[in-house]
Amino acid sequence: MSGQVDPALLRATGNAVVLGMAGAVDFEITWSARVMEDLAVRHGIRIDELGQDRPIDSERDLVAVILSFVADGAGGERHVASSAIIEQFAAQFDTRIALGGTPVRAAFALAALGVPCLVHLVAVDDVVRRLLPATCTYITSARQDSTHPHLIVQFSEGACVRVGDADVCAPRPNRLIFTHDPPAEKLRISSELDAALSNAQVFLISSLNAIRDPRVLDARLTQLKRSMERLPAEALVYYEDAGFHVPALSRRACEGLRGVVDVHGMNEEEMQTHLGYRVDVLDTDEMAAALTELRSLVAGPTLVVHTRYWALSMGSDVQTYERALRGGVTMATRRYVHGDALGAAVAGATPRRPVDPAATTFAERIRARLGEQVRCIPVVHPTDVAQPTTVGLGDAFVGGFLGALVGAPPYGRADPTRRRPVGS
Repeated sequence: MSGQVDPALLRATGNAVVLGMAGAVDFEITWSARVMEDLAVRHGIRIDELGQDRPIDSERDLVAVILSFVADGAGGERHVASSAIIEQFAAQFDTRIALGGTPVRAAFALAALGVPCLVHLVAVDDVVRRLLPATCTYITSARQDSTHPHLIVQFSEGACVRVGDADVCAPRPNRLIFTHDPPAEKLRISSELDAALSNAQVFLISSLNAIRDPRVLDARLTQLKRSMERLPAEALVYYEDAGFHVPALSRRACEGLRGVVDVHGMNEEEMQTHLGYRVDVLDTDEMAAALTELRSLVAGPTLVVHTRYWALSMGSDVQTYERALRGGVTMATRRYVHGDALGAAVAGATPRRPVDPAATTFAERIRARLGEQVRCIPVVHPTDVAQPTTVGLGDAFVGGFLGALVGAPPYGRADPTRRRPVGS
């Protein structure tokens, strides 16, 4: 089963972009402190029960996990025992249905830039068919339609919920993703992927984080690498990390992809998961040590880290990726300000906004510390957005990064002399 794949459309810009490996139908709730407080009271949740790593086997567990993330102002992705828990929780809020998953949101960013693409899916239904951008075709491993909604929770800085005698307040805005998605856990690969990759100039690998069985992960990595043998010699492979539902599989995925990806990207939370400790992303000493350690852990010769304050590339060919970093930062900021209205945001004039001085200082100091192996772009930090979008910022970054690589306006033409990594 596939969309109407039009190779001429894919080559319209002289590039073919293939985005894998799974999307989702998202239930995006509108945050309500009142509803969250009612749920905390109804389930008798105590402040000492909050925890981010507890299993989510009930609505009570889900509420306790959400409140723990709110208290830290942290984002993350967690597995839920059943879709019924997600649906029961979402039914109590105003809820918007949208498409999610890194490859799909990256496709929306590319569509805003006028770049056609092909996305690999493992599940599809009428919502997916209706909402995919017109410039995006798809292939899928699904044999029949199915829907397994992901719950998206966004909260703003200062959002507070009363829990017993204490207030749980968010020190910063963030987003949470909760999933029960058997097709994503199996991540079956379409037989059409080989043909799609034979014309690709860019291939995005993502969505491995939902796999829960190490045997399944190993099998999918073997299949992926076999399909990647069809890539043209000059193609670039970008692996975007994510919050693994089984944390131990994160390192296994890195090892399995080592030597066959060019760029290994991640956000600040995933960076700290790999390191096993927390770092201050604006402290030059801490980050210099952390980045040096992280470079030895990741799958590709070039590391990309995107945070709320800056985006950075480190390793091989960093000068090639400086334009791409700017493209990613620009697109993520536009999503933060405009949400899904990325097309209008790109087409229109984006108001000039100040760059956070602390981010600028960090970018200058980390370059001075680590030299030519690093490029760092400070992030614009809008403070006048009444309802910022915090979900999908990393996905928008990936889309903007890849769009710049293939020379989408307004970024200009990318360097066409790409090389496959050694050992591919």
